[in-house]
Amino acid sequence: MLNIKDGCMFDQISLGEVMLRLDPGEGRIRTARNFRAWEGGGEYNVARGLRRCFGLNTAIITVLADNDIGYLIEDLMLQGGVNTQFVQWAAYDGIGKNTRCGLNFTERGFGVRGAVGVSDRANTAVSQLKPGDIDWEHIFGTCGARWLHTGGIFAALSETTAQVALEAIKAAKKHDTMVSYDLNYRPSLWKEHGGHVRAQAVNREIAQYVDVMIGNEEDFTACLGLVVEGQENLSELDLQGYENMLRHAAAAYPNFQVIASTLRTVKTATKNGWSAMCYANGEIYHGMRFDELEIMDRVGGGDSFASGLIYGLLSGFDAQTALNCGICHGALAMTTPGDTSMARKKEVEGLMKGAGARVQR
Repeated sequence: MLNIKDGCMFDQISLGEVMLRLDPGEGRIRTARNFRAWEGGGEYNVARGLRRCFGLNTAIITVLADNDIGYLIEDLMLQGGVNTQFVQWAAYDGIGKNTRCGLNFTERGFGVRGAVGVSDRANTAVSQLKPGDIDWEHIFGTCGARWLHTGGIFAALSETTAQVALEAIKAAKKHDTMVSYDLNYRPSLWKEHGGHVRAQAVNREIAQYVDVMIGNEEDFTACLGLVVEGQENLSELDLQGYENMLRHAAAAYPNFQVIASTLRTVKTATKNGWSAMCYANGEIYHGMRFDELEIMDRVGGGDSFASGLIYGLLSGFDAQTALNCGICHGALAMTTPGDTSMARKKEVEGLMKGAGARVQR
């Protein structure tokens, strides 16, 4: 379906921030005495899922503070199998005033108590990236990558990261690398530099160069300004409304070869409806549905959907199969703790074929 080049050093590369996630387990942040450490970040999670679940050769482009927290994040990334040769190290000033690594405290939620994320990520090393800091010609010209993934979280970190995202995407397109972008709208990240208006200006410019656009109904409206007439209340979109939104996005951006949206109905923190749909080849595809998916940790479910979808597209699957691959990988990722997937490809394939939850011995 997509014209994906071969002969590259990397199947996929992500551009984004990698934070240290601190998890109180079954407890709450406000009463915790112990935290479990993980690495995580919207764009990074995609590269890790493609590497650990699907066995592809992936890399991350990011910046870490040159201190023990940065080394811990690096060690976690190495355990995840993601290539770190493009990681840059920023000088540490001793107190984190000028540069630091981001922290993300995350509690999972349970039942009527929703998940909570408390980020501590201002002035991080990667937010200070500027155009010209990275040798894109070396990455996409000399090394080569079949796919670049980045998104709205990285673009929202600072005025300069939005410029770096656009610079990276243009360089990737120059070398015929497929580009995916997850809109991932976060109002708190845009608040300090232009808010909603700036978010739309940045993402509309970037969208002109994207091949595979990923988001949900809020993302398409908040980031791209797309509203379907008569369906302005997007929190109440039905399936027809979602279809109309994807068609509207395809008409506004004819460069989009695939447009995908996750569909989540929150019943409780630990029980969600979960599915997705996508637009490709002029058609709308509806994916597998999990009406009552039991969830251990919902954070990163959308990133695992993205990595499953990308794996399917990189593998030459048809749109329906690639969509279901993303849905099942996202579902499995939400049954384990942490931002990133602990699933294996055989488990994803089994769930796509209708495998149940019977004990395996």
